[in-house]
Amino acid sequence: MTLRWKGIAVAVFSTCTTLAAYAADLPGTGKTVQPVQSTIQEETFQTLIVDKAMEQLGYTVEPIKQVDYNVAYTAIANGDATYMAVNWEPLQNEKYKAAGGDKVFYRQGYYIRGAAQGYLIDKKTADKYHITNIEQLKNPKIAKLFDANGDGKADLTGCNPGWGCETATNYQIKKYGLSKTVEINEGNYAALMADTITRYKEGKSILYYTWTPYWVSGVLVPGKDVVWLQVPYTAVSGEPNADTALPNGKNYGFQMNSERIVANKKWAKNNPAAVKLFSEMKLSVNDVSAENLMMRHGESSEEAIENHANAWIKAHQSEFDHWIAEAKAAAK
Repeated sequence: MTLRWKGIAVAVFSTCTTLAAYAADLPGTGKTVQPVQSTIQEETFQTLIVDKAMEQLGYTVEPIKQVDYNVAYTAIANGDATYMAVNWEPLQNEKYKAAGGDKVFYRQGYYIRGAAQGYLIDKKTADKYHITNIEQLKNPKIAKLFDANGDGKADLTGCNPGWGCETATNYQIKKYGLSKTVEINEGNYAALMADTITRYKEGKSILYYTWTPYWVSGVLVPGKDVVWLQVPYTAVSGEPNADTALPNGKNYGFQMNSERIVANKKWAKNNPAAVKLFSEMKLSVNDVSAENLMMRHGESSEEAIENHANAWIKAHQSEFDHWIAEAKAAAK
């Protein structure tokens, strides 16, 4: 071997040794984790950002498994999955508690704050008939304005069974005495909303449930195209002492939600870097809604969503790097 090639070989060996030493220093080296999320594709963006942060800590991150929420909580509680980035609080409090609650889950910090939800109707109908409260749909004449199938009842676009929101909406419709005049259409939410938007574009009256962050409010803009409906009083299933009234006195029926990262508690005890990361990460509700709208406009492939996550990290690199640094420090 000539001196020149010998020098290159030594340099390569030295670099590899350095990289190996660096990898060995990462708190997640040699550890594999399994993220899970719901079957709502629009929750992939926030899950991927967590996954990519975990990779920076040295963890081997398995491909995301999409399952129903109930399955996700059970899998994490049993140790069959490691974490989920989309634990909705308080909407899914009953699911969280039923799977074992704080005894089996680690949950600290708030990943996404300010997630609103509730009932909306088109602004044209609201203004014409002075509709501001869902209780007004007790009136058969008002309810019939939103009848899409000719049965005389208002058709309320609801969400998928198993998401948690269907429990809340069904409970409220009964509590507010609307069962005789309002029918909730449940099923594939994206398909139901596509039909709802079509009807809106045709000039027909619409009534639907939605939440943020999600793309719907980017298509049907509150205050411009649609308006939020108030409710007559707070009615939250399983929480008799809940209060959904806002400081200004208005009540839209739902507490402001947060998305929190939840992990298996036994695993968390042995992974201080990861749990520190989970408690530090923050994502804007507006950023998620903006990404979801890009998906709505056709950028919905796995590759596209990954590009969205990478672009977000690049745009928030200093913040992202700070999370990683804090997590690494927690492992020492």
